[in-house]
Amino acid sequence: MEFNINISEKTLHFKQPAGTSRGIYTTRHSWFITITSPEKPNIKGIGECAPLPNLSCDDIPEYENILKALCQHFCLSGNINYDIMRPYPSMLFGLESALQQFNRGGSECLFDTRFGLGEEGIPINGLVWMGSFDEMLVRIEDKMKSGFRCIKLKIGAIDFEKEIGLIRHIREYFTTEQIELRVDANGGFTPDNAMNRLERLAKYDIHSIEQPIKQHQWKEMAMLCKDSPLPIALDEELIGINMPTMKEALLDSIHPAYIILKPSLHGGMKGSKEWIELANQRGIGSWITSALESNIGLNAIAHFAAKTYGSNIKMPQGLGTGQLFTDNIKMPIEIRKDALWFSPNS
Repeated sequence: MEFNINISEKTLHFKQPAGTSRGIYTTRHSWFITITSPEKPNIKGIGECAPLPNLSCDDIPEYENILKALCQHFCLSGNINYDIMRPYPSMLFGLESALQQFNRGGSECLFDTRFGLGEEGIPINGLVWMGSFDEMLVRIEDKMKSGFRCIKLKIGAIDFEKEIGLIRHIREYFTTEQIELRVDANGGFTPDNAMNRLERLAKYDIHSIEQPIKQHQWKEMAMLCKDSPLPIALDEELIGINMPTMKEALLDSIHPAYIILKPSLHGGMKGSKEWIELANQRGIGSWITSALESNIGLNAIAHFAAKTYGSNIKMPQGLGTGQLFTDNIKMPIEIRKDALWFSPNS
C-alpha cells in the first residue's frame, strides 16, 4: 500500500510546574505524524513522537531531520524497519501508534480489549510531583479525595527528612490497605546514602522505589536490589538498552523486583513488549507508564497496556498524566476515581 506522512509540532503547557530531581518542566514539546493513503482517502492514523529533554536516548539536535528520513523510509517500503528504528524509541512509538490506528480504520480504539470497548477501566496511580512539604501534602490529599488508592510520590528535591516526615504523616492516617505508596527518586540518591534511605523508607510499608541511584551503575544497583528491604523498580536504567541481548544482560546482572516501561523511552510498543517478556521469564514484575505525552500518546499507551496485560489488570499503571496540561488534545479517555477509561462512542 502507498502511504503518505505529514509531520506537525505542538508545545503543551503544564498547569503547574512539574518537578523532578532532574529539573522542572513547564512545557512539553511533541511531534505528531499523520499517516494517510490515496488508496483509503478517508482513513488516517496519528502518532505522537515525544522525546524527554536530557533523558531520552533519541533526544538529539537533528531529531526532526531523522524523523523525516525514517518516515520517508516507511512510506517507500510500507513497513516499519525495527532494525534501523531501535535507536529512536520515541519516533518508533509514534510510527507504531499511527500505523495501528490507520490499520484499525482510523479508530482511536487501537486494540480489541475490554478497555477498548469501554467495559473496563485500567487502575492507575495518582502522581504527586515534587514541591514543598505543604504543597505535596495538599496534592496528596487531593488525590485521595479523588478516589486514588495508589499514590506515587516524586522524591529527591526537598530535604530527605521532610520527605520522610511527609510519608510518616500519610502512614499515621492511612494503612497499606487504604493507600499503596510508591516513591520515585529519579536517581536522586547516591550509592553511599541509598541503603540507609531505603531502610528508613521501608518502615512505612512502601510498595516500591523507582531508580534510587542514577543509571549506568550496574554493580551498585545490583547490590542495592539484592540487599534492599524495599523492592526496587528500574526506569531510567532501561533507556538506551535497545537490543534483546543487552536487555537480558541488564536484567540478569541487576535483577530488580520490577521494571517500568514507557514506550517512548524504552523501545516503542515492540521494545516494551520485549522487556516485559524477558522480565516475566525471570520472575520480574512490570507496569507501564506514560512519559508526559499529550492525550494522543497517552491513549495509545493505555490501549497497549490493556492489550499487553489482558483483562482485569490488578497492578496500577502510570497513566494519570492526561490532566497535566492546559492545552491538551481532546481524546475519548477520562479518569474516573482511580482508573482510566476509554469511551468508544464519544
